[in-house]
Amino acid sequence: MYKYEVIIYWSQEDDCYIAEVPELPGCMSDGKTQMEALKNSQVVISEWIETAKEMGREIPEPKGKRLYA
Repeated sequence: MYKYEVIIYWSQEDDCYIAEVPELPGCMSDGKTQMEALKNSQVVISEWIETAKEMGREIPEPKGKRLYA
């Protein structure tokens, strides 16, 4: 399991939970439940990192908890 911060919220527009990974630009997933969104986020984090490696881009180290909300 990756140690990046994941923010989960309900999207009325999409009618599902959204899981965003702020440290990885554009990295997000969704799910019918919070747990599904979190589980799916681990898949897209892996894909984000794999794609970044293939493109020679830097992969940020997980910073953990934010100091602000």
